[in-house]
Amino acid sequence: MIQPSHVGIIMDGNGRWATARGLPRYEGHREGLKTLKKTVETAINRGLKHLSLFTFSTENFFRPKEEVDFLMFLFRQAFKDYIGEAIEKGIRVKIVGNTKLLPNDIQDLCDEAVQKTKHNSQITVYFAIAYGGRREILDAIEKILQTAKPEAITEEWFKSFLYCPDMPDVDLLIRTGQEFRISNFLLWHLAYSEIYFCDKFWPDFTEVDFTLAMEFFSSRQRRFGRTPEQAGNKFEITKCNNIINSNLQSETA
Repeated sequence: MIQPSHVGIIMDGNGRWATARGLPRYEGHREGLKTLKKTVETAINRGLKHLSLFTFSTENFFRPKEEVDFLMFLFRQAFKDYIGEAIEKGIRVKIVGNTKLLPNDIQDLCDEAVQKTKHNSQITVYFAIAYGGRREILDAIEKILQTAKPEAITEEWFKSFLYCPDMPDVDLLIRTGQEFRISNFLLWHLAYSEIYFCDKFWPDFTEVDFTLAMEFFSSRQRRFGRTPEQAGNKFEITKCNNIINSNLQSETA
């Protein structure tokens, strides 16, 4: 079975999972953290190299203060409780987002997790915290305006200004929670992602559901704008990008 290298997950439905059971919304977030941990373990067992988790968006700051405060509490708890396990299991932690929007102590915990795991290589887990896809692109443009103009504007050059320049494109996006949108998640990296929608709320997401998503991905033909015949001949997207960039440079020469 063909397997993606980079899987992104929009972990949606915690609050509705709790409400459906007559529980306060924060109990859904607590259960969602347990599912997150199990999902990372599943990704490791399947040999994935990259996993991106939409943990907290810039829009989530507009939720009721009590819910936001509890989520911040969970972040503190997770980083403190699981950092040792991350080191032990070879998990490299990276944070994607505008962390300046977070409380100072959580910023410090994020930095600590990144530093303590930077030499791990089993899997890289990107936590999108205080993240918005449009905001990331606008922040990149702001950085660009502070630099000298390059000889040629390429995708790779632009990507170097994103929050995490070495993050590869997402091959497969999984969304739980019975919603059918990407919700401003990794807009640049999702350009050619296969998208799998799971009807379950995030706390109910299991290893079986992960396997079903992998099987869905394996059934897809990755064409990147080319014909089925070209895709069957493994005409790689990097070759296409090289051709496009070469033509653009010729036009501006």
